[in-house]
Amino acid sequence: MERVEEMSDLINRIKNHLENVNNKKFINNLLIILVVSIIFLIVSKKIVGPKENVMDNSINSFSNEILRDLEEDYSEYLEKKLANTLEKIEGVGEVNVMITLENSIEKVTAANTTQISESVIENDSEGGTRESNREDLTTQVLTKGSDGSLLVVKEIKPSINGVIVIAQGADEPVIKEIIYEAVKTVLGIKGNKVQVYSGK
Repeated sequence: MERVEEMSDLINRIKNHLENVNNKKFINNLLIILVVSIIFLIVSKKIVGPKENVMDNSINSFSNEILRDLEEDYSEYLEKKLANTLEKIEGVGEVNVMITLENSIEKVTAANTTQISESVIENDSEGGTRESNREDLTTQVLTKGSDGSLLVVKEIKPSINGVIVIAQGADEPVIKEIIYEAVKTVLGIKGNKVQVYSGK
């Protein structure tokens, strides 16, 4: 009960003070507080602004690094899988494979596309006709979840630029030809992109 009386007393004091204070002085004080607050906001925006740019740059470099890692991981995955497969061929010993990719992984995102076509024909009082056509195309990329990541519909793997195979046993022409044909077949590439060498 005492607290309620104290709060009531405090509110009454504030009311009395505001009634006794000159309105011009009160408005001047409010304006000064407002101006100081605006200056504070502007200064804090200048100080915080560059940090946001640094954050954006670090996010962009991180995403570029992830894409580069995905590309490297994909080529490493193909290299290891191909080497393991070739080593299982009779007459082939240890195999090392190097695959170069022509481009990077391409992701196709989902999008809503709206196209509006409008055609208007106007006749004037002198018998003339004017036709006007208008087309609007709007594309909106779709995101998923609360994090705003893009909704990927399809992922296109990079095309292979070239393959080098170094294998023990490839010094024999028959084994070399078997390796050559196996690489062309499994990767679905032309023969001019494949080179096979014998290993130590």
